[in-house]
Amino acid sequence: MDNDILLKIEGLRAGIEGKEILKGVDLTIRKGEVHVVMGPNGAGKSTLSSVLAGKPQYTVTAGKVTFMGRNLLEMSPEERSWAGIFLSFQYPVEIPGVTITNFMKTAVNSRRTALGEEPLSAAAYLKMMKEKMALVGMKPEFAKREVNVGFSGGEKKRNEIFQMAMLDPVLSILDETDSGLDVDALRIVAEGFNALKTPEKSAIVITHYQRLLDYIIPDIVHVLKDGRIVKTAGRELVAMIEENGYDSIN
Repeated sequence: MDNDILLKIEGLRAGIEGKEILKGVDLTIRKGEVHVVMGPNGAGKSTLSSVLAGKPQYTVTAGKVTFMGRNLLEMSPEERSWAGIFLSFQYPVEIPGVTITNFMKTAVNSRRTALGEEPLSAAAYLKMMKEKMALVGMKPEFAKREVNVGFSGGEKKRNEIFQMAMLDPVLSILDETDSGLDVDALRIVAEGFNALKTPEKSAIVITHYQRLLDYIIPDIVHVLKDGRIVKTAGRELVAMIEENGYDSIN
């Protein structure tokens, strides 16, 4: 087996409520690679991210997904998170009554416990949280706020990148993280993402817009249409889509 392969998707078919959305997806991601998935609305981009994260409302009908040598489809959503998969939601949810500090402390220590590590002390946790908030340009007072409650769209997305920084995933899946961001927020989110890159970590970035890719430089770009990846190339594919649209890609 190729030890550089982090995620391998073979012939993946999946859907929701009896409707097939993914119709045979093949995708291989190696360590250190940033893959961008683009495509028209309804192509299956968010379904792909949801299936990889293990959302229970989606049903896999065929195919195989291997993550770090393990059968991903047999793992619960919690096991996937503990193994190092992180999903940044297109529409982050609000959690009234739960502060960001308490939410992330529970998440971080749950993962550490699952990996056989000691939970962080209060002092160590607060130090790490302060460092990661600075990394993504989040104001310290946000630590006391309820998760995403009253946040603007940009603040919610910035909070997602902060969560990613705290959990230190091996594979990050960003599902239209650029949606609703102004230029300044987009730059800060992208800089936070880039600061977390290492040769051992990879990402899937799902986006409609070329502007995000001015800040996050992809290694490989895929076009997903009607549930299948129909084109794979380098960054030049983004410019082709921008100029000619998805109808030009077959």
